[in-house]
Amino acid sequence: MNEYDVIVIGGGAAGMFAAIQAASDGAKVLLLEPNDRLGKKLYITGKGRCNVTNHCSWQEVLKNVPRNSRFLYSALSGFPPEQTEAFFEDRGCALKVERGNRVFPVSDRSASVIDVLRGALRETGVAVRQARVTELLTENGRISGVRTDRGSFAAPAVILATGGKSYPATGSTGDGYRLAAVLGHSIVPPVGSLVPLVEDGHFCERMQGLALKNIRIRLLDESGKSVFEEFGELLFTHFGLSGPVILSASAHMEAKKRYTVSIDLKPALDEEKLDARILRDFSENQNRNFENALSGLFPKTMIPVIIERSGIHGWEKVNSVTKAQRRALLELTKHFTVQIAGLRPVEEAIITSGGVSVQEVSPKTMESKLVPGLYFAGEILDVDAYTGGFNLQIAWATAFAAGHAAAAR
Repeated sequence: MNEYDVIVIGGGAAGMFAAIQAASDGAKVLLLEPNDRLGKKLYITGKGRCNVTNHCSWQEVLKNVPRNSRFLYSALSGFPPEQTEAFFEDRGCALKVERGNRVFPVSDRSASVIDVLRGALRETGVAVRQARVTELLTENGRISGVRTDRGSFAAPAVILATGGKSYPATGSTGDGYRLAAVLGHSIVPPVGSLVPLVEDGHFCERMQGLALKNIRIRLLDESGKSVFEEFGELLFTHFGLSGPVILSASAHMEAKKRYTVSIDLKPALDEEKLDARILRDFSENQNRNFENALSGLFPKTMIPVIIERSGIHGWEKVNSVTKAQRRALLELTKHFTVQIAGLRPVEEAIITSGGVSVQEVSPKTMESKLVPGLYFAGEILDVDAYTGGFNLQIAWATAFAAGHAAAAR
């Protein structure tokens, strides 16, 4: 049986980074990945551009983690975004900061980030093999190695960095959950986070393909309380809603609860200014039908839905629209609601919420509290954040902690 100091399972962002950190400390490291290439999911992150991190303090990252943020205190303070940026720039990957402090490679290519990681793996002498791990081996309750579909390997430290269940085609099939559960770890049921929403109705389907920019949404719970609010862009689809603000909203949704998305179509206008705008448009079209007087206010594909939901007949003359009807149109414009039936499948999510319970993992070292020598890094842990590079920063930080701790063992 081949022997190593550290075995890393998973060749994604967290796995590669953990392997690099462990090897940089002098450990003999083996990286196992079932795919035929490393970083498969990284290639598609940030629409193929790879949102490496967020240009902010580690404290700000914590504010963008809706669940179990306290667990990440040590990891993020030990490896903050500024160190992520330095790691890539020092190795020739120039970075730039865009809207929302999102950090991307200047090349706008995920391959630039992956090339740095592959180069660092070579430089630090990490051995890479294509193999799927079928079992974690233990001896006297401690990690002793792994069994794969291509043989067994011995090591006193193993880092599980297999990702979640989102985008299974990239290798995130949930294997890590099974491996951890066999050794007694509790798995918080994985669900999609940063995932599109399914409408309870058919209005979105009628506006399929319509993208709205510069709108504001509020996510309302069953009692009508706002649990999330954000300004940005959304997309109507055949099943419901998608787009950046919707993906962020999904991170605040709990299973088996009902939600409503309220869209402010004109957030730059308060009610008084919007009423004046509607009056102006109406005065310019007072002898026309109502359906022909809305093109200045709404996109073409949205107008039939607006007419139906406003309660005003499309053939009604604008000069006969009452003050109460105009008020109803204003309310609809500021509060266009979509009833939500639920989330799209976890396989369509950008990241997974749920995973290995952080109650059973040391926050400083990412080592299992149940099985000495077993470490975790990245999305396999029950932590997730909003869009904007925060999830990758969590991957780098937890991998940094796990890599160095595993090498020290």
